[in-house]
Amino acid sequence: MQMAWNPCEGGLRPLHMKSNTHALTETIDAAAMLAQVEDWCATNTGTANLDGLARQASALADAFSALPGEVELVNPAPVTAISSDGSEYEKPHGQHFVLRVRPRANRRILLTGHMDTVFPADHAFQSLNWLEDDVLNGPGVADMKGGIAVILHALKALEASGTIEGIGYDVLINSDEETGSLASSALIAELAQGKLAALTYEPSALPDGTLAHARGGSGNYSVTITGQSAHAGRNPQDGRNAIVAASDLALRLKHQQSDDIAINPAKIEGGSANNVVPDHAVLRFNIRPKQPEAAMSFEQALEQIITDIEADHQVRAHLHGGITRPPKPVDARAQKLFDLVKSCGGELGQEIGWQSTGGVCDGNNIAACDVPVVDTMGVRGGSIHSPQEFLIVPSLKERAALSALVISRIAAGELH
Repeated sequence: MQMAWNPCEGGLRPLHMKSNTHALTETIDAAAMLAQVEDWCATNTGTANLDGLARQASALADAFSALPGEVELVNPAPVTAISSDGSEYEKPHGQHFVLRVRPRANRRILLTGHMDTVFPADHAFQSLNWLEDDVLNGPGVADMKGGIAVILHALKALEASGTIEGIGYDVLINSDEETGSLASSALIAELAQGKLAALTYEPSALPDGTLAHARGGSGNYSVTITGQSAHAGRNPQDGRNAIVAASDLALRLKHQQSDDIAINPAKIEGGSANNVVPDHAVLRFNIRPKQPEAAMSFEQALEQIITDIEADHQVRAHLHGGITRPPKPVDARAQKLFDLVKSCGGELGQEIGWQSTGGVCDGNNIAACDVPVVDTMGVRGGSIHSPQEFLIVPSLKERAALSALVISRIAAGELH
């Protein structure tokens, strides 16, 4: 058997493996991928734009019908939020797209992405613009309609090759990732159960293709404080100032910050006229724990801090929210998946590295289900969440080829 040197593996690989790799990836149609991204990005899919999300879900159902399996649009789970007046209300979300292929297979994987963007229907950033010959600017081109195209075309290439008939997979494209996946977290957990591995298609951490490695976690909270109103001049002593209590709470929370957890008091709402002691306030804040232990420690401290605020200011406080993205350390099983992605990248001439990040995504939720995950398998690009968002167009086919090869290696038993 003839052998070829593969520096990524540090040794020899049979030449027929190289030819098989070429056969697997040569069918990936870069022009078709770009056309789909352009078409999908023409529909605004801000998380609150239910009509746009419905159109996008329908388009995804049509596109993914090229694959075997059953497509389902799953209703969002109920989610509540706190209004500026402190009342709790239900927050609507779009349906989630799910494709199940070979659900009875003994070995199955999960691929996830999201159809929503951070740009609402009334945002000025709605159109596509070519910055250079191979660089496309537009809402969602990288985060992550380009990533959805990578999922689809990698799987189409694999199904056409006949190399993954022994493995099954689920594809989840949710509608609310950009706001924390509260309406899809239970669905993510359900689909992650029993999976050998997972791939998530957030854009690469850097434009050169660098992957996100370990991630911190994230939690969002609202504390509604109810005090007692009074005249600011005649009898201020009879009032219980909710704004002051919220401000004191913000300071006490900030004092909990350490190298292991960042705490960001973000907004205080409430009050009325200047001559009225405010009897109402809402404090909103975010935390970013680096490790699960830091998250647990904070939640224990928070309970006591709120109790102390109630006692010291003679107010009532109601807590809403919690940790929506658990921290995502990389254990030995997850590292094997990263190493496999790096090996496959080397075979394709793609240099793959990784770095830890403070950002969060659905990969955090998947890892919390004890499933190895690489969560930046999407396109190369940058400036996401801004009107400067861009996609490096050749990365559409590059990353589809990378995913196809990684999944084919998993199907061949190279991940245990």
